[in-house]
Amino acid sequence: MSVENTKDVIEVLNDLIETSKDGEAGFKTCADDAERLELKNLFSKRAEECGKAAAELQSIVVQLGGKPEDSTSVSGDLHRRWVDIKSAITGKDDQAVLNECERGEDVAKKSYKRALEKDLPPEIRQVVQRQYDGVLRNHDQVKALRDQNKAS
Repeated sequence: MSVENTKDVIEVLNDLIETSKDGEAGFKTCADDAERLELKNLFSKRAEECGKAAAELQSIVVQLGGKPEDSTSVSGDLHRRWVDIKSAITGKDDQAVLNECERGEDVAKKSYKRALEKDLPPEIRQVVQRQYDGVLRNHDQVKALRDQNKAS
C-alpha cells in the first residue's frame, strides 16, 4: 500500500472511529434516558459494542503507523452525528429515545456505506464490512422496537 493510500485508509478508519465513539456515547445516553429496563440493557450492550468496534479500528490505524482518533466527533452537524443526543431527546420517553437511536444508527449506516465505497485493502474491508453488518442489525432492531413501542 502506498504512503498516500495508507493516509487515505487511516483517514477513512478515523472517521469510522469517530462514528463508533459517537454511537457509544449516544447509546450510553439512551440507556440513561430509557424508562424500561430491557431498553436500558439493550442500549448499554450496544454502547459496549460500539466501543469495541472503535478499539478494533484504532488498533488497525496503529498497525498502519497512524494516530488513531480517540474521541467523538467535534462536528456541529447534528444530523450527521450523535454529538448532542441529549438535546434531541425532548420528551425523554422511550419513544423519543428509540427515535433518536434510530437516527444515530442512520448516521452510522451512511458512514460505513461511504467507507465501503473507498479503495480499502481486502483485510481492512473485511473488518469494515463485518462492523457495517452489525450496524445494520442494530438499526433494524432499534427500528423494530421503535415501531413496536409506537403501536402499543
